[in-house]
Amino acid sequence: KGMATPKKATVTLDAMKMLDPRRLKPDSIETERIITVLDETIAKLELSSLIPRIINSLDRFADMLGPEITNSLIEHQKLSNEMEHLLASSEEGDTMRAEEQRGCLCLLEQHLKCSVRTVLRLLLANPSLCQALKYEAWARESPAEVFIKAFGEFRNFMLETLLTSPMEEEEKIQFMEDISLQIKKNTEAITALQAELAAAIRTQEEEIHMKDNVIKDLKNSMQDLTTDCKAGIQQIKQEGEKQREEELQASQARCARLQQDIQQLGAQLNALVLEHRASELALRKRKCRMEMEIVNWIQKYDTDMGEKQAEYEEVDAAYTEEKAQLSLLMEKHAMLLQEYSQIEEERRIRQKKEEQALKELTTKTLAAIRIQAFWRGYLVRSLFKSKRKKKKKDKGKKVKK
Repeated sequence: KGMATPKKATVTLDAMKMLDPRRLKPDSIETERIITVLDETIAKLELSSLIPRIINSLDRFADMLGPEITNSLIEHQKLSNEMEHLLASSEEGDTMRAEEQRGCLCLLEQHLKCSVRTVLRLLLANPSLCQALKYEAWARESPAEVFIKAFGEFRNFMLETLLTSPMEEEEKIQFMEDISLQIKKNTEAITALQAELAAAIRTQEEEIHMKDNVIKDLKNSMQDLTTDCKAGIQQIKQEGEKQREEELQASQARCARLQQDIQQLGAQLNALVLEHRASELALRKRKCRMEMEIVNWIQKYDTDMGEKQAEYEEVDAAYTEEKAQLSLLMEKHAMLLQEYSQIEEERRIRQKKEEQALKELTTKTLAAIRIQAFWRGYLVRSLFKSKRKKKKKDKGKKVKK
């Protein structure tokens, strides 16, 4: 079961990659032609949605467009105004002129279509102008934007439909069946957990009922304790009255002594008040100075915190920008890492070939050295043999003489 989970995850990942239209590539001429037609249609829709904004700002775009396109746009604007005027009059007019107005509307509609085709032809003849207009007049009406987005989704759907093979279709169906099976298993698990929850709730209610019974018993025992406490309190009150009378007499004598002490302490207090007034005045002056310093420090703190806040906002903006740059660099790093691995593999293969060639060269060099040594030895031996033969002939001649 543990081995089946990674395999299932791999299948799911492959299926999700298969469903991604950005990973699909045209594999036939017919598919490429269909996708090219859809892309050209999207480009024309984008330019058509920009025509009203360009006409509204025709003075600003006149230099960029040129006289021919400007005249075509002016003619298109006139036809649009006539169409709006005719539609408004058809709403307010009587039914007698309905046929005549319908004929005029059909004729104006044909002229308006021809005008749009002419403008699109002139704009598409200059791709750089199209890009500049898309950059300058970027705002579109929301219905046009929704329609263009829906048409782009239709283009991706057509691409996926054209490029999906029967095997991929089966994999997609299998993927959906696996998802349905997983949902069914999750539903069964939820049902089991709900049953466990209901059992736990029943058990908890039984425990609460038992605790309620214990609380009732404790309340009854507390009532018995209350009656006992009342009797004890009455006895304690009687003893307390006797003790209070005794302590009252003792406290009166103590109060007389304390009164004398109070008079002495009052005299000492007056002397201390006079003594500490001067120090209190000095402390008040010091307090005023400290308050002024605190106010100044608070103002300085507010100023510093405002500067720090501005600096923090700048640093945060720089951090956001650097984060975006970091994501781009990470993507480039991944691409460069892939290229680096390919280069390392090629370098390793080339180095292996060089080592093999060097090894063959070393072997050939050793073989040549041995062949040369053998040849030199052969020459030396043949030279010695010829010399020996000459010596033997000379000795034979000497002996004959």
